[in-house]
Amino acid sequence: MSKQTAPEAAIQGRPKTLDETRAWMKARLASRTHPMNALDAEEGIALIDHLPGLDGESWSAYWMQHGQVVYRQAQEALSQEDTATASRLFMKASGLYFMGRFPCPDHPGKARSAELERESYLQAARLWDVPARRIAIPFAGRADEGREVVVLLRTPPGVERPPVVVMWGGVDAWKEQMTQACEALLALGIATVAMDNAGTGESPVRGVPDAERQFATVFDWVEAQSDLDGSRMACLGRSFGGYWATKLALLYPDRLRGAVNWGGGAHHMFQPEWIGASRYPDSYLMGLVETRCRMLGARNDEEYLAFFKRLSLLDQGLLDRRSAPLLLVNGREDRQCPIEDLYLLCSHGSPKHVRLFPGGHMGLTPQTLPTIVAWLAERVGATGDAK
Repeated sequence: MSKQTAPEAAIQGRPKTLDETRAWMKARLASRTHPMNALDAEEGIALIDHLPGLDGESWSAYWMQHGQVVYRQAQEALSQEDTATASRLFMKASGLYFMGRFPCPDHPGKARSAELERESYLQAARLWDVPARRIAIPFAGRADEGREVVVLLRTPPGVERPPVVVMWGGVDAWKEQMTQACEALLALGIATVAMDNAGTGESPVRGVPDAERQFATVFDWVEAQSDLDGSRMACLGRSFGGYWATKLALLYPDRLRGAVNWGGGAHHMFQPEWIGASRYPDSYLMGLVETRCRMLGARNDEEYLAFFKRLSLLDQGLLDRRSAPLLLVNGREDRQCPIEDLYLLCSHGSPKHVRLFPGGHMGLTPQTLPTIVAWLAERVGATGDAK
């Protein structure tokens, strides 16, 4: 057993203690994997060592305190017109605020940290060589839903009407955590539109069965932009967001050049037996059930089970439909999303592309993201001529 996986593998089926949480976080920090890739590799060790507790109040206050110090440093650098340093420090502050709201803003302190995360991220993104633009797209939501879908648009310089990849994360990784994928796609001349998964971040909807409405709204917007080639559009959903990428591929087979389900479920994930078995997976830091409940809008275990079950693509009768080209990616030992869902998807409908990697949830290896990016680039016909 490697040093990287030992702390995780020892804890399964129950919440982690504070000491176990620190060990888990240090293992992820060393491997530079989510969610610990938000922290500086060296400074992060001391930050983890001094964590005061796991409750929402102490957790959020601790990370916000450190985030505010770095944010003020970024403002000072900006006042001196040192934009490179300012951008780096704003991103560093955003990572600290991200930790403060992790995994979801189910406490007032975490909600405030989420606001500061977005604010500092946008401060950094405006200073990049390829800046991100925040765009609020009107959304025809129901009475209890929001009225806009917020996206972050980045376009490769020197590419006329580039193809587009629309992307989103899972239950705890939001549009601000899609930066690495955006950078890789931009380098190949592909425009990126990062948005929040249903029920997370600034999403106007909960994770209801027809939440594809928010994604379709963004697709409509992309296709209406004269400076983007909406006829060469693909999508990427990571972790739980992979579920929606699969559903969209089934609903819009002629609209999408390709879709990537990177670690998401389809049917088995939403059944009571798996929900129970994955309640405290070794691959998750803390609060997975609470985070999923917030995404779904569920108030208790009974609603959690019922709301999850209604997401099944098999029960919705969609799996035998023709789909857009679909790439399924995961780790062979995933304990958040059952590998049986991958087999199920391959047994129905159009043939699928599949790539399995070693390890747990999402198959996080140095080759995983490059494999996904190369597949998407081929689907949208990217020429790689970005300047």
